[in-house]
Amino acid sequence: MMMYQSTRGAAQVSPMQAVYEGMAPDGGLYVPTHLPQLPYGDWAQGTFVQVAQRILSAWLPGFDAAAVLQGVYEAFDTPQVVPLVQVGPAHVLELFHGPTAAFKDVALCVLPRLLKAAGQQLHPGTRLLVLIATSGDTGSAALHGFSGVEGIRALAFYPSKGISAVQRAQMVTMPGGNVAACGIQGNFDDAQSGVKRIFAAPISADVRLSSANSINIGRLVPQITYYYTAYAQLVRQGTIRAGERVDYAVPTGNFGDILAGWLAKHMGLPVGTLICATNANDALDVFLRTGVYDRRRPLARTLSPSMDILVSSNLERLLWYACDGDSAYVSDLMTQLAREGHYAVSASVRERIAQDFVSVSVSDAQGLMQIQSVYRQHGYAMDPHTAAAWAGREAAQGNRPCVVLSTASPFKFPQAMAQALGFAGIDDTVDAAERLGQALGQPVPVSLSGLGQRPVLHPDVIEAGDMDDYVRRMVDAW
Repeated sequence: MMMYQSTRGAAQVSPMQAVYEGMAPDGGLYVPTHLPQLPYGDWAQGTFVQVAQRILSAWLPGFDAAAVLQGVYEAFDTPQVVPLVQVGPAHVLELFHGPTAAFKDVALCVLPRLLKAAGQQLHPGTRLLVLIATSGDTGSAALHGFSGVEGIRALAFYPSKGISAVQRAQMVTMPGGNVAACGIQGNFDDAQSGVKRIFAAPISADVRLSSANSINIGRLVPQITYYYTAYAQLVRQGTIRAGERVDYAVPTGNFGDILAGWLAKHMGLPVGTLICATNANDALDVFLRTGVYDRRRPLARTLSPSMDILVSSNLERLLWYACDGDSAYVSDLMTQLAREGHYAVSASVRERIAQDFVSVSVSDAQGLMQIQSVYRQHGYAMDPHTAAAWAGREAAQGNRPCVVLSTASPFKFPQAMAQALGFAGIDDTVDAAERLGQALGQPVPVSLSGLGQRPVLHPDVIEAGDMDDYVRRMVDAW
């Protein structure tokens, strides 16, 4: 049976234990002892649910994947969970048709059910607290996914001044007695560091902790599915023949979405180049070009807040694979990053990573130009994160088809859209999505409509250093 181990060398655990814990006790991330092989074939032409079932069964044996996934994807009210749309010379994979209008929905509708199933089998009767650090979209997707799940509570920490008003409103108005959101005076990296600190010193013996960020392998694996289904759609359309390679341009912050594409490639999907698109917070871009990771710089607040990240956690998994599973090497790099704020990989590791990735950093001004250009030429509105990936297409080598992975509905960032398209009277307010819809002549997603009229249920904002005490109080009141 497949087992999981930490990127930093901790003892092996079962797939269920890896999902339930979220992060290894030594601070590392769980990876499988061998990478499942699923070469592209006729099976990938099935429905999204069928393809997801095949992938989850390969990665997470022991779960009743059929029952879990069937219940999850019945919640999507669209014939295609992730439709592929041709926009001019490229294809955009729309990942924002879920219940909170962001790509995180695809995995965060699955993860709560995986965690519940794992808890019932491994630790029946035990309470589970899921901690989330979010740069915008993960929080609302996770809170929606966990709302009402018995025996589990979910708490999302977000930068109080680092996300859009629409993103904030989605979280602070999220109903469900078992979910909560709390702003912090700090940025995403502060929130993520705080969550990792709490994991390192558990709050209570009576409450177990887990994560809904992509550090949890149960959150990462479902994202592999849409690389296969995008490829299958290209084959059905006659754009490519089965076996031809396709490039993917991915807006990248915490490195989970693009790592899912790398995993798909090494499972047998004909992926060409993975284009890592970042914003002004370009630590990943610099790393992929130089082999040096350096977080020693101020975090810039940009129009693409989900990429406002300087410490990309999932890169640790790629490093583990690139150094052939040398956990001591990875542990040393992560220790150096924590203590000194930077590290440099060996020439061999850098060369192996360069075989699959190229990168680009896209400024706010460049992103706005892309939004404007695509809308004027093709009548297609894309959010600032997707615009960065669109700009990144030029970094690919050769003339292969390119799939641009979207991040979120453009209605989640109305002020940036208005700035790009010249719409007056639309600023960063809760009800701006409706005004953008009027300007575009397009319907606003149900999940973003009327946010200003919903009651604020989670008003708390705290200092980043107070996260531990906040969690303790929450546990004491449970």
